[in-house]
Amino acid sequence: MPTDPIDDLDACLAPGRFTDSDHPDVVAFAEAVTAGVAGSRQQAVELFLAVRDGIRYDPYVVSRDPDDFRASRVVHTDRAWCVPKAVLLTAACRAAGIPARLGFADVRNHLNSEKLRATMGTDLFVFHGFSELWLGGRWVKVSSAFNRELCERFGTRVLDFDGEHDALMHPYDRAGHRHMEYVRERGSYLDLPLEEMWAVFRDVYPGYDDLPPVVDDAFHRRG
Repeated sequence: MPTDPIDDLDACLAPGRFTDSDHPDVVAFAEAVTAGVAGSRQQAVELFLAVRDGIRYDPYVVSRDPDDFRASRVVHTDRAWCVPKAVLLTAACRAAGIPARLGFADVRNHLNSEKLRATMGTDLFVFHGFSELWLGGRWVKVSSAFNRELCERFGTRVLDFDGEHDALMHPYDRAGHRHMEYVRERGSYLDLPLEEMWAVFRDVYPGYDDLPPVVDDAFHRRG
């Protein structure tokens, strides 16, 4: 029986349109982070930490420019939301020789701020993005969205990754309040299904088509 492309480890090492793991900037990032680090598991941990904390989570910098979703562009940003961060982690792992793909789910943020809830019109985040890494002979799910400083500021639990177990959003914060709830799995992808994601956004978020190319024009790249 032919292998499903999504489970083909060679396909999960190949560059894609958005997961452009062969781009010199992505390769340089992966090499710098994993220099002197032995073993794919620890390399994956270091790449996770570099993306988690090196790029601050900001849900207000949702771009409508497809190029802003390329890993080679994301690597030069100082803040981004879950999907671009997952694209970068996935591409960087591929550049380091670790098979990787993208996973998506709909999540409900029970601690969503009033400002963000008003902007979105809901507390449901559709197409929440994370990475799936082939480590120790199995797929491990890893969310690199929330940086440590953000979690500490708002009293949520920092999401750590040990290179062996899934690292998905915590269901409760440090005080025991409900936090992230996974409500729907959307599956695994070799590359970012941008048009499919945008189509779902149009259905779920009022006024999505009226947004400017970059929602927050204070979006900065770090060169």
